[in-house]
Amino acid sequence: MKLINELLSIALTAAPWLLLGLVIAGLIKALMPEHLLQRWMGGRGLGSITRAAVIGMPLPLCSCGAIPTALALHRGGAGRGPTTSFLISTPGVGVDSMLITSVLLGPLMALARVLGALVTAIVTGILVGFTGQTGLPKNTPVSSCCASKGCDADGANAHASDSTGVIAGLKYAFSDLLDDISRWMFAGLLLAGVLVTFVPPETLVGFSGGLWALLLMAVIGIPLYICATAATPVAAGLLLAGISPGMALVFLLAGPVTSLATLAILRREFGSQALAVYLVSILLVTVLIGWVFDQGLAMTGWDPVQQASQVQELLPVWLEWLALAALVVFAIRPVRKRLMGF
Repeated sequence: MKLINELLSIALTAAPWLLLGLVIAGLIKALMPEHLLQRWMGGRGLGSITRAAVIGMPLPLCSCGAIPTALALHRGGAGRGPTTSFLISTPGVGVDSMLITSVLLGPLMALARVLGALVTAIVTGILVGFTGQTGLPKNTPVSSCCASKGCDADGANAHASDSTGVIAGLKYAFSDLLDDISRWMFAGLLLAGVLVTFVPPETLVGFSGGLWALLLMAVIGIPLYICATAATPVAAGLLLAGISPGMALVFLLAGPVTSLATLAILRREFGSQALAVYLVSILLVTVLIGWVFDQGLAMTGWDPVQQASQVQELLPVWLEWLALAALVVFAIRPVRKRLMGF
């Protein structure tokens, strides 16, 4: 019963903010056509890399979903640096995950996550930009592993005709995007509930603190593909289980930005040297960010564990239940098609 109560408590708290995040994601999808992304991300300098990181952060794409968009941008004129920066920032942080991070872990942890993802994307983009320029011909087809119709083998413009309207954008968010993240979100909530219920806080304390612990978390997080939204309750559960805030931040930064599909496409497109730089950069930069974060917390005395242990009831309970029920309806595809027609 305690597991069910913990799982339900986290789900109710997160549901309204995930619902709001999906609405915002749909609006972004509808109002930000990809030909504008190509114009803003064109070039190879630091400005293009930074713009790619900033533009990619709110976009509603998973790691696999970002692949065809990023490579279409690359083949449309964006350099290796901006393409890599976009590949990291897009799945690393989204509007839904930022809202849930703020609710479950506090505004400061959410800010640290956003800045950490931005720094990771920019630094890795700069380093990959220094690698050789061999790659695939411009007409090489791009594949993706996600379920979204917006990231299929036809490339980034598969939704170009549909996403011109707000309604089409919202349909995308509550069908394709939600289908991509719903299973991972449920798994993340379940794991968070298990951690809070069955792992005593002292269990992981011995593994917490110091560069080696941060490095271990990065090594665990990089191959463990999990979407940014689903990673948030897991990080909250890990915090309550005894790891340091810096380790939780490393997990939030490293987990969502890598997948086997991302690594395979990156190697095929840019070569083995770029792939090695990509992995080493993510590993070292996230560990350094986690270490700096822990040191800053030690000096300021701020405790995100207390924030995570007090799940915030910012909204009326009836509204939370309503939001959770709506998400369940949208997440079950046969029910959604029957009731909503998409």
